[in-house]
Order: sequence, then structure tokens, then C-alpha cells
Amino acid sequence: MALARTCKIIFTSGLLCLAVACGVPAQEGTAALGAGSPAPAGAAAAQAGNDLKFGADHRFASGVTISVGSPQSFQPSPSAYPQSPRGAAFDVLLTNNGTTTYKLSGLAVTATTAGAAVKQVVDTTQGFTGIADAGKDVLPGRSVHVTLAFAVPQDPTQLRLRFRPSTTEEAVVTYCGPA
Repeated sequence: MALARTCKIIFTSGLLCLAVACGVPAQEGTAALGAGSPAPAGAAAAQAGNDLKFGADHRFASGVTISVGSPQSFQPSPSAYPQSPRGAAFDVLLTNNGTTTYKLSGLAVTATTAGAAVKQVVDTTQGFTGIADAGKDVLPGRSVHVTLAFAVPQDPTQLRLRFRPSTTEEAVVTYCGPA
């Protein structure tokens, strides 16, 4: 009985350490983002130690390099889907510094605010069409520019964007900052 309890405690402690090391988002109302600057009102997600700030570059082991620009707030048009009080648009530059062709269709992007998933906005009126060239191959040494938009609350918030270059790569990079 005591051995089973000890094993359970060790297993639970290991899971807790793994969750902390992986940058699990803070609970609502805890940490702030940035170099001593307070989080915007209503912000809940904290920047984990391994998160990147918008504007930074990240190179995956495959050689794919990604750069995500700072968010640009916009008012979605009446034809946008989904309808949202506000949108945040990001310029993404993906460069294939690897030795093999990169399939853009493998790129997966998710966004969260306050720990809840937010949807990507498609607003063709304003040019937000998602990854329009998803079937495109990016040759070594070439780059592709994509603009992505996400539905965000009316008030400023902390937004986390997670990028996975392909379903076969475990590596994920997270960008976090005010939107």
C-alpha cells in the first residue's frame, strides 16, 4: 500500500514538473507580460519563459524559420466570419532555410486568450483569407508571407499564438503578447 502511494506521488510530481517546464499558461489574474509592464485590463495569459514576443524569429530544427509581427487591431467587416467585436491581424514570414521543400499545408496555427481558444477570422473584404496558398511548396532558400487574423475581445488582452510547422514535427513555438 505504501509503495503504491509513493509511486503515485512520484508520478504526480513528475507530471507537475513537466507541465511547469512546458509553460502551461498561468491561471486567470496571475502574471503579467513584458519587462515590468503591467498586463492590459482583463489579460489572463502570462508569457512563459520560453514564449517569444511578437516580432521575434524562431528557427525549427527542420530549418524552417518563422517571424510573427506585432498584432494590428481592426474592425471586422459585416461579411467576416466569425463575427467579432474586434480582430487582431498578424504578418507572418516563413522562410525555408532547410535542405528540403517545405509544404505550407503542414503549418498549424492556434490562438488563445485567457486560456480559451479563439477563432481565426476570414474577412475577404479586408484581405484576411487565412493561408490562401496552403497547397504551395516553399523551396529551400525561399520565403512566403501570410497574414492571419483572429477574433479577440473588444478590450485589450494577452494573445498566445502557437505554431507547429508540420504534423510530423513535435516542435511548437508560442508567441505571446498584448493584442
